[in-house]
Amino acid sequence: MNIKKAEFVISNTDPAKCPQDGLPEYAFTGRSNVGKSSLINMLTGKKGLAMTSSTPGKTQLINHFRINDEWYLVDLPGYGYAQRGKKGREKIREIIDDYFDKRATLTCLFLLLDCRHEPQKIDLEFITRLGESEIPFAIVFTKTDKISSTKLKENTGAYKAKLMETWEELPPVFTSSSEKKTGREEILNYIEDVNQMMCNYTSLKKQQYQ
Repeated sequence: MNIKKAEFVISNTDPAKCPQDGLPEYAFTGRSNVGKSSLINMLTGKKGLAMTSSTPGKTQLINHFRINDEWYLVDLPGYGYAQRGKKGREKIREIIDDYFDKRATLTCLFLLLDCRHEPQKIDLEFITRLGESEIPFAIVFTKTDKISSTKLKENTGAYKAKLMETWEELPPVFTSSSEKKTGREEILNYIEDVNQMMCNYTSLKKQQYQ
C-alpha cells in the first residue's frame, strides 16, 4: 500500500463524536511506552502525525487519522500506566471499552507488544477481553531492533505458546521496528488486503440484491 494522504481528523473520548462516514477503522493500542506513536508515524510516513513523548501514557484520547480517504487509522490510549493511578487507569479502560462497544466500523485492532519482554499478565488479560468481545485483532511486536534475532524468536515464541493454551488459532502476528522501518510493508499490505476483501464482499452482496 502506498500512503499518499494521511491527515488528522478529530480527538475525543466519545465514540458518538467519531467520524460517521462508515469508512473502516484500524485501531492501535498497547501498554504505555510500547512505541505506538512511533509506529503510527512510521506506517504513515509522517514523522509528527502522532505525538511522541518520553513520558508514558501521553495519549488519553481517541485520535482519528484519515488515510488516502479510504480508511481510518485510530490511535487509542495506551493502557496500564501505573503512575496514572487506579482511577485514571479505569478511565482509560472505559474509553477503550466504549470505543469497542460502539464502533461498528472497527475492522481490526492492532495490539502492540514490546518484544523485549516475556508474556505480561496485563497484555494477556487484554487479549482475553478482545476474545470475549469478539474484536478482530492482530499482534505487532515492537522494538525488534533492541534485541537479537535469537531473543526475538524466543520471546515471540513464548507469547504464541502462551496464547495457544487458550486459543484454537493465533491472530495475525507482525514484527516491527520504527527505528529501522521494518514491518511497515507487511502491516500496510495486510490492511489493504482486508479492505479489498470487504470491498469484494460488499460488491457481491449488491449483485445478489439486483
